[in-house]
Amino acid sequence: MIVLALVFCMLLFFIFAAVIYATGPSTEQAAVHRRIEQILSTHTRSQEVAAVLPSYLDKREDGFLGLLDERLAKKRLTHGLQRLIVQGQTSTTVAKILLISGAAAIATFAAVYLFFSMLLLAVGCGLLAGVIPTIFLQYKRAKRIAAFNNALPDAVEMFARALRVGNSLVASIQIVAEESVEPAKTEFAEVFKKQNYGLPLRDALIQMIDRVPSMDLQVVVTAILVQKDSGGNLVEILERTVAVIRDRLRIQREIKTHTAQGRMTGWILCLLPLAMLLCINLLNPGYSTVLFHDPTGQRLLYIGVGLLSLGAFLIHQIVKGIEV
Repeated sequence: MIVLALVFCMLLFFIFAAVIYATGPSTEQAAVHRRIEQILSTHTRSQEVAAVLPSYLDKREDGFLGLLDERLAKKRLTHGLQRLIVQGQTSTTVAKILLISGAAAIATFAAVYLFFSMLLLAVGCGLLAGVIPTIFLQYKRAKRIAAFNNALPDAVEMFARALRVGNSLVASIQIVAEESVEPAKTEFAEVFKKQNYGLPLRDALIQMIDRVPSMDLQVVVTAILVQKDSGGNLVEILERTVAVIRDRLRIQREIKTHTAQGRMTGWILCLLPLAMLLCINLLNPGYSTVLFHDPTGQRLLYIGVGLLSLGAFLIHQIVKGIEV
């Protein structure tokens, strides 16, 4: 039995490794990412750009939460959370997120342990409840980036038209900030405002990439920075970039449509065991009591939850790996 268990665990490990390798970025995609990062890194970032996003400073509060947040902002471990808050444009702070996460984790742990008297289950549920606020921030960021990518082609096209009629680079950014749609309007307005306050245009554009980590935006900003330093027909480059971005968005929508059935199947496979457990207990109360009170049943429950979580993660990675 132990040998079979070890073989099964090794098989799961190799399957997991194969899925991660298969769903990772291809060699061509990785090369493109490295090239863009190399081009952007050749431009010197000021200390303000390299540090935590300055936009986060606008969210500070007074009182105890403000003091706590000020102390937490100096810790390197919270910089990623600050960046996540700014990228998602959420009206919260690091202190609030950490307090909510801690309270949710402790309350869930206490409730599950008092109700089921299972330490591992209580710890798992507590950890899951504790990361829900961070998952929510990631969802808000993904939603905002998707909205920005949808608005970016029209904004860049407007930017190219403004350059074609003779406007300067900064004046064209102002036109986009005034006439484009959200959230591109807000981001280009922020670039124009920072440039007027004395921040170099190069740093203002790189800050926008920090606020909106979009691959399409990186391509646009890279084209602007390269043209600004070495010259070239920026209007023609931007028009070709817009065409590529629109084709990419169209293909992404087609892929999302074709994979809708697979994603729905994944949700059903993940939720079906929980739904069956609930229905059986409603029809026959106490049927699953042995899973929660008998030691062997508890071990089987832990194994089932672990395998279910692993399956959900693998399905998510497979769906996530389909990118253009």
